[in-house]
Amino acid sequence: MPVILDDARARGLQELIDFCAKQGVTCSVSSAHAPMPAIAGIGTLANAGPSEIAFLSNPRYQSQLQHTRAAAVLLTPDADAALQDAADLPPFVRVVCAHPYLAYALLARWFDAMRKPAGQGSIHPTAVVAEGAQVHASASIGAHCVIEAGAVIADGCRIGPGCIIGEGSSVGPDSLLHARVTLYHDVHIGARAIVHSGAVLGADGFGFAPDPREQGAWFKIAQLGGVTVGDDVEIGANTTIDRGALDNTQIASGVKLDNQIMIAHNVRIGAHTAIAACVGIAGSTVIGARCTIGGAAMLSGHLTLVDDVHISGGTAVTSSINKPGRYTGVYPYAEHGQWQKNAAVIQQLSQLRKRIRANTPSDRDQ
Repeated sequence: MPVILDDARARGLQELIDFCAKQGVTCSVSSAHAPMPAIAGIGTLANAGPSEIAFLSNPRYQSQLQHTRAAAVLLTPDADAALQDAADLPPFVRVVCAHPYLAYALLARWFDAMRKPAGQGSIHPTAVVAEGAQVHASASIGAHCVIEAGAVIADGCRIGPGCIIGEGSSVGPDSLLHARVTLYHDVHIGARAIVHSGAVLGADGFGFAPDPREQGAWFKIAQLGGVTVGDDVEIGANTTIDRGALDNTQIASGVKLDNQIMIAHNVRIGAHTAIAACVGIAGSTVIGARCTIGGAAMLSGHLTLVDDVHISGGTAVTSSINKPGRYTGVYPYAEHGQWQKNAAVIQQLSQLRKRIRANTPSDRDQ
């Protein structure tokens, strides 16, 4: 459902274009003689109304321009050129932009901020703020939060209901923690972070040493490191990031983490890497900058992935990757009975290789 503002808060199209320009995204009006409408919301080509702006970034949806009711449409120069001689188009204003999807993202954030204006700093009466904790006057602390001793909540932060900020932890300026986020002690989050509900940062994780004093026993290793998270990071719902054993677990600036990701102790993730849901990353793995990891991929521990590595969904990575590129290791699915037959063949490949080698003459025999 598009974000709709009331008529009194609708903004002229030029104001939205100027806003994009200030963010480094240049847009211009192609249909110069069309009136500049007031824009009260943003929507899809199919569903936008006469007071909304829509966008076209995928050519597959170009046919929807014939029927859109949007007041204005963001589109690429190529798409605009293709419309120059088009007849019977609805009278929308064409806003030309090299990156219409990015412009849409900027405007969506703008509309979201307009419908949810930032409130004044406040601490809910049911929140518990320990003596020695520092909460900036402009920060907002929700109901039933616990802010422990030595914690620092910077200016402009919004801490949702039921969050726990552990001893000595910090949350940087303008960051948002949704309800029920837990930061253990010595967890440090940078500026403008978004952490969704149920995320847990700084738990001990799986650190145990075999205990020879009793057969099969394990001895817990104290996790003495912390977690550091850079600026402009987003962390999805129920994602967990374990604290380091000695050094900190590190999430660099610009990283985007989806829901239900498991990041073990001492993992390091480089800037602007994006990881989809249900990925598991074992301890001490180092992931470079600008990598992408598809959903449900699995990374073994103590590996290194260089910058610009792209892992397809469901892939199991069991050794280091030293060359940028895309890597896929998903066995093709099939009807279950056929899959069982194929799996049985794969299990016998090593024996088949031995038989082939045994029955193949060597160069010396020829």
